[in-house]
Amino acid sequence: MRGDVSLENNGGFVQIALDLSPDRGVVDASAWSGIELDVFGNGEEFGLHLRTDALTKPWQSYRQIFTADTEWRTVRLPFDRFIPYRTDTPLDTHRLRRVGVVAIGRARSCDLALGGLRFMTSPRSVKESS
Repeated sequence: MRGDVSLENNGGFVQIALDLSPDRGVVDASAWSGIELDVFGNGEEFGLHLRTDALTKPWQSYRQIFTADTEWRTVRLPFDRFIPYRTDTPLDTHRLRRVGVVAIGRARSCDLALGGLRFMTSPRSVKESS
């Protein structure tokens, strides 16, 4: 993703988005604990935005921020750290529909390479497994 975010004319954003199901249906991600991204960028912050079928307005999402450093790295984004944006509906990972990587909120140049996007599982602690 390469581009400039401008705040002229009431602002803007740059986004890469993916429907998780080819038929625009939902995906049950409840067996996983979050999402991993392999990223390379220009040291800027980006947001990973999730959408479920419970969200009806285009501006609603569940958001988490990450930094795309100037060398390749894997970013781990646990589902329990996503923050609802303009919705009171809790994130339901049984009903994920779309994921987007977004640069928004301030004027800047964006340069981001995304090498991988996958669901992740966190290792269980000793306390959880007993």
